[in-house]
Amino acid sequence: MPRPLVTRTAALLVLLIGPSCAGSAATDDPDAGMLAFNNHCRQCHSYIKGDNRLGPSLYGVVGRKAGTAPGYGNYSDSVKNSGITWTPENIEKWITNPEAFIPNNNMKPFGGVADADVRRKIISFLAADTKMHNAATGSGSGE
Repeated sequence: MPRPLVTRTAALLVLLIGPSCAGSAATDDPDAGMLAFNNHCRQCHSYIKGDNRLGPSLYGVVGRKAGTAPGYGNYSDSVKNSGITWTPENIEKWITNPEAFIPNNNMKPFGGVADADVRRKIISFLAADTKMHNAATGSGSGE
C-alpha cells in the first residue's frame, strides 16, 4: 500500500510545484519576450536599429539616455528633459505607467502594461537586444 501513497504525493507535488517552474522558464524564453514586445509595443516601436516609427526605435535602449534615440525627433519636452537613463528598473516604471513616471509625455493613449510578468518579458527582450547591439558596436551602453 505505500506505493500508491508515494505516487499520489508525487502527483500532488507536480501539481503544486509544476506551474511555478513553468512560469519562471517562460520568462527566460526569448520568443516569449518578443511576443510580449509585439503585443504591447510594436504598434508604435521597433527593435530594429534606425527603424523609428510613431515612437523611437528601441534598439539598444537599455543604458541610453531618454530622449536621445538617433534620428527620432518627436520626443516630448518632459522626456527630453527628464535626465532619465533607461535602466531595466526605469523601463519597468515607464511601461507600468508612463504618465506617472514622466508626466506630459507623448505615449498616449498607451496606459501601461498591468501584468508584471509581461513587463519582465519585455524588459528581458530589450536587454538582450541591447547586449547584441553593444557586442556589435563595441559600446558599453545603448547609443
